[in-house]
Amino acid sequence: RSTLFPYTTLFRSRSLLNMEKIISLICALMVVSGMALAQRGEPVVIPLWPNGAPNDNHLTGEEGHPDPGSVNNVSKPELWVYPAFRPNGTVIIACPGGGYVYLEIEKEGTALAPWFNYIGVTLAVLKYRMPNGHFETSLSDVQEAIKIMRQHTYDWKVNPNKVGVMGCSAGGNLACEAAVQFTGPENRPNFQILLYPSTIPNSYMNNEMHGANATQEMIDKYTILKNVKPNTPRAFIACSADDPIVSFEESIQYFRVLQQNRILSVLHIYPTGGHGWCEGPWFHYAREWKAELERWLLEE
Repeated sequence: RSTLFPYTTLFRSRSLLNMEKIISLICALMVVSGMALAQRGEPVVIPLWPNGAPNDNHLTGEEGHPDPGSVNNVSKPELWVYPAFRPNGTVIIACPGGGYVYLEIEKEGTALAPWFNYIGVTLAVLKYRMPNGHFETSLSDVQEAIKIMRQHTYDWKVNPNKVGVMGCSAGGNLACEAAVQFTGPENRPNFQILLYPSTIPNSYMNNEMHGANATQEMIDKYTILKNVKPNTPRAFIACSADDPIVSFEESIQYFRVLQQNRILSVLHIYPTGGHGWCEGPWFHYAREWKAELERWLLEE
């Protein structure tokens, strides 16, 4: 017995080790399969205004694609919904950036669907209208999108108290506007996720939003820092210190105003990454921002 015992123990240890390897392999395959299924899935497309929009951005002609994965000249807004496989009730309405001239609809929208779906979040990518000097069109699109997603509690197991907005760059500006310009509980987001957001539009952005002849009164009406209030939803903000297009100072100023209004918020400033890193393969902190966001979403 003393001779056989070590070999028996060794056999059992190796068997357990092999079993652990097999289980790990199966789990890895399940993750890859789930991600692959999400990538292959076609979105549910919902027209935002099937009976006609309440306002007009005065753009005419067909939509264009200045680059692969982008779209411009949007006059007919849509929601592209990617339901989660095992939904936890959370919905995120993603507003891609593009300087209010075009939309980076793939890398700042649809490319995020596999990951969000995997963690139980239903993603709705908003193909919103360019303001073209009529910012009320873009804002009404995101407000309507919030209302629409709350109407699908049964279809996609949506928790109406877990519907948030997300935006990158100019899309971050639009998400901010939705968070401070809501008119009632039906279009108030429950949270806001902002990646390298433009919270203080420059003259170029103001021209796209309000037109070349915009009055100071019109600009002030949509100045985010002046419109934060105590019931503004909580915020997750992430940006890079070396962003050459939107300074990290804009995120700091917005975070400071949120804190002054006692809004629960978190700000992550990564040392490198530049601009437009949402799904960029070069971004060194891709795991970090997603892990922090997943943890933050669970806190609500």
